Amino acid sequence: MSVWFSERDIILGQPFMREIDKGLAKTRIGLVLITPALLRRIENGGVSEKELSELLSRDLLIPVAHGVTYEEIRSVSPLLGSRNGLSTGEDSMEDIAKKIAELIAL
Repeated sequence: MSVWFSERDIILGQPFMREIDKGLAKTRIGLVLITPALLRRIENGGVSEKELSELLSRDLLIPVAHGVTYEEIRSVSPLLGSRNGLSTGEDSMEDIAKKIAELIAL
């Protein structure tokens, strides 16, 4: 499997969401790590609901909550919070990795 990581693979000065969209277009499964920093970015207009909607239109985009609850996510973005995903508060990183590996193997 190959991994595309937005912070490493996006050249400085490039439109963030456009580059993420290009990366997702080439993927079978996408993971979004939802952290307190991402939620603040959404709240402050750094990521719009339109951009989130486009990302979430992918069938296999899996949110992974880290340091936040799905209740907190839903309060900031009902679109993102309504997606079935994983949480480091409920599962160990090892269990999350196993679940993702099982999905990739399908």
